[in-house]
Amino acid sequence: MISYYSTNRSVPEVDLADALLLGQAGDKGLFMPSPIPRLSVDLLEKARDMTYADLAAAILAPYTEGVFPMTVLAEMCGDAYNFEIPIETVDATRCVMRLDQGPTASFKDFAARFMGRAIGRLVRERNQDLLILTATSGDTGSAVANAFLGVDGIRALVLFPINEVSERQRKQMTTLGDNVATVALPGKFDDCQALVKQAFADPDLVGLNLSSANSINIGRLLPQSVYYVYAASRLADIAGGEKVVFSVPSGNFGDMMGGVLALLSGLPVERLVIATNANDAVPRFLETGQYQKIVPSLKCISNAMNVGHPSNLARLVDAYGGQMDELGTLNTPPDMDNMRRDLFAVSIDDDQTLNTIGAAYKDLNLLLEPHGAVGWAGLTQYLNQHPDQAAAPAILLETAHPAKFPDEIQAITGAVPEAPPSLLNIERKKEHYEELPVDYDAFKNHLIRTYRR
Repeated sequence: MISYYSTNRSVPEVDLADALLLGQAGDKGLFMPSPIPRLSVDLLEKARDMTYADLAAAILAPYTEGVFPMTVLAEMCGDAYNFEIPIETVDATRCVMRLDQGPTASFKDFAARFMGRAIGRLVRERNQDLLILTATSGDTGSAVANAFLGVDGIRALVLFPINEVSERQRKQMTTLGDNVATVALPGKFDDCQALVKQAFADPDLVGLNLSSANSINIGRLLPQSVYYVYAASRLADIAGGEKVVFSVPSGNFGDMMGGVLALLSGLPVERLVIATNANDAVPRFLETGQYQKIVPSLKCISNAMNVGHPSNLARLVDAYGGQMDELGTLNTPPDMDNMRRDLFAVSIDDDQTLNTIGAAYKDLNLLLEPHGAVGWAGLTQYLNQHPDQAAAPAILLETAHPAKFPDEIQAITGAVPEAPPSLLNIERKKEHYEELPVDYDAFKNHLIRTYRR
């Protein structure tokens, strides 16, 4: 049976239920599975003909063994993944996987909807309450808020940087009410994330039963490994070992770690192209072997990726034999050669992002929003530097719906993205959120005043 250990390696291993409910390990590390299960040849052969929900249940079964019976797991996956996952062909080898068709028009629906069902079930079974703290740079907040909306025994609080989310992203979080609350900070995503992490480690808040739905929670990464297998099975003979190139727009690197888990599970991957915006701490780390946080993070139009110190870098370092603590201190270097073999990291600035949106629409009739444009530019750069890979199936993970950024898209392309149901008339909805300074004592007092019973 799989257990879950902390990347800081100083607390006992736990099962999946405790890893989900705790969110972060007691020593401030992040949970990782041990061992990482292998994808069977039989599953790789069948994957092409399986529905997304059935494939998700099959892939997640080893991770959830002993916590969720297979019948329960299949029911949760069937309920969570009841929307389309289009794969759009662009040219002979390149495709775009539209992960923006869920209820909040973001790829984060894939993890949040599974987590909502999994954690909701555990809370009911244990007859306990839980306060979910989540920091967001754009799309995480709305996906988590919608996934936990109305779930008995759970209260959700989302922290967001008031000046770095779009109006539609903000209103997807702040108009829900019920058991969902939001707090705006006059800072950066990293400030929001730091407050959440500090709260988890504060003994004065133990009675609030805190957990997280950020990608620091292992429950975010496991479901995100599924769509890599789903996409590859539609594009290549993965049972026969045919490899696929993935391009992943990256901010806090949870999406990337889903791909790394799939790769380490045995999915034939030629390379994971890790595309960041100007917040290039990880590309520089891959290049030099030296890690330096970006403080404060840089404000870019791909706002959900404005992260100067990605939490999941600790998991990536761990996956390649190293150890990094929550502050970014590299205590044991990872195997950089193997990491560079599997990953190609590139930074795309705002000018490149805007040019990519325009060129993709003009030349390829491909509509991208800023995050997807970062990924497409990264993929283009990778293929230009590796012409030997020009014939390999390559797929961009498009992470958000273009209608979340209507003004930017229209200004560049002249096209007006059609809003999905989740965004229709959202501007008219009444919103409510608290405002706090970037100050831990103020945040702590807010938690105690609002949630202590």
